[in-house]
Amino acid sequence: MGKGFMIVCDGSNGAGKTTVIKAIEEHLKSRGLQAVITREPGGTPIGEKIRDILLCPDTPEMCDVAELMLFGAARAQHVQEKILPAIRAGKVVVSDRFDAATLSFQHYARGLDIGLVKQINELALDGFRPDMNIILDLDPVLGLERVHQRGERLDRMETQKLEFLQKARQGYLEQARLSPSMFSILDASRPLAEVVSDALGVVDELIRRHGGQMAVGTP
Repeated sequence: MGKGFMIVCDGSNGAGKTTVIKAIEEHLKSRGLQAVITREPGGTPIGEKIRDILLCPDTPEMCDVAELMLFGAARAQHVQEKILPAIRAGKVVVSDRFDAATLSFQHYARGLDIGLVKQINELALDGFRPDMNIILDLDPVLGLERVHQRGERLDRMETQKLEFLQKARQGYLEQARLSPSMFSILDASRPLAEVVSDALGVVDELIRRHGGQMAVGTP
C-alpha cells in the first residue's frame, strides 16, 4: 500500500471552507479513496481541548507567544496522532487550516518574528509538509458579514480588529507568491459552486500526481 497525501483548505472565515471540504470528501470517496477530515486547531482529543482555549472569546488576555505555542502544541499532537498514520495507510487527509494559518495570523497579522514562528511550526511538523494549500481568498469584511448572517458567534480570532484580519489575508497571498507549487488561491467572492468546482480540479490534479499509490475502499 502506498502513501496518501494531505490537502489543506484555508482562508477567511465565511469563505465557504466547510462546504468546500465536504465536497472534497464526497469527491474523494467517489474516486474510491479513503478521506480523513480534520481541523486545526483540534483534530485530536488533546488538540480539541487546546482549541477551546485558543478560540474562546473570553480570554483576551492571552499573550501572543502563548497563542503561538498553543497552536504549535496542538499541531504536534495532530501530526503524530492523526495525520501521519492516515497518510502512511494510504489515505487522503483534508484539514480545515494548518501551518500556513500560523504564519498568516501569528507572523503577518500579530507581527511575531518570522524566525520564531517558523521554528515553532517546524518543531511541530517534524519535517512533514502538506501537499497542497487551497486558499479561499475573501475580503474579511465580506467574510464577517457571512458569519453574522449565519447567526454564529465570533471566535477569539474573528473578534480581532479588521486590520488584523486584512493582514492575515495578505499573509496567505504572500506565502502563495513565495511557494506557488504549494498553494492554490481561489477567489471565494464568486458563487460557491464555482469555488467548489475549482477546488475539485485542484484535488484531481493531486490524485493524478499520486495515481495508483493510495488506499481504496471504505474507511
